[in-house]
Amino acid sequence: MTRHTNRGRRIACAAAGILLLTGFDQLTKQLARTHLKNAPDIILIDRVLQLHYLENRGAAFGILQNRQWVFLLLAACFIAAAGFFYFRILPETSFFPMRACLVFLISGAAGNLIDRAFSGYVTDFIYFSLIDFPVFNFADICVCCSMAGILYLVFFYYKDEDYEFLRQKRS
Repeated sequence: MTRHTNRGRRIACAAAGILLLTGFDQLTKQLARTHLKNAPDIILIDRVLQLHYLENRGAAFGILQNRQWVFLLLAACFIAAAGFFYFRILPETSFFPMRACLVFLISGAAGNLIDRAFSGYVTDFIYFSLIDFPVFNFADICVCCSMAGILYLVFFYYKDEDYEFLRQKRS
């Protein structure tokens, strides 16, 4: 198989992953709007985890309320930066974890961007009452877990010489 074919396969797999993850996020938010809006919370684990409907017009803890343009711009920047790095990463299998993290990051950012662009808010519905954590959704999980993964990979997994390709010009 040629290098070009492998690149095409990687891009197709990434696109499929992004579409599946973003689709799952949108499905869970639609289910929350349908079954949780104007309804009592659903207790999954008493005093620990529940489903609680919230229309979030800001960020965690309610900061930057009704400043959708800030979040739309940030999401677009995250998606563009993650896409840029995805295309720059070498095809070696050792970079698969980084590519996977970037797919999850793009999916999460896209899921919340779709909500903000079309609804003016993000639908949140997962609430850890044990620690009074902000209500969140699947896209938030994708963003947080992928960022944790990326930070781990950058600081503890890959070596400085692994990033040499970023300094080289592409032909």
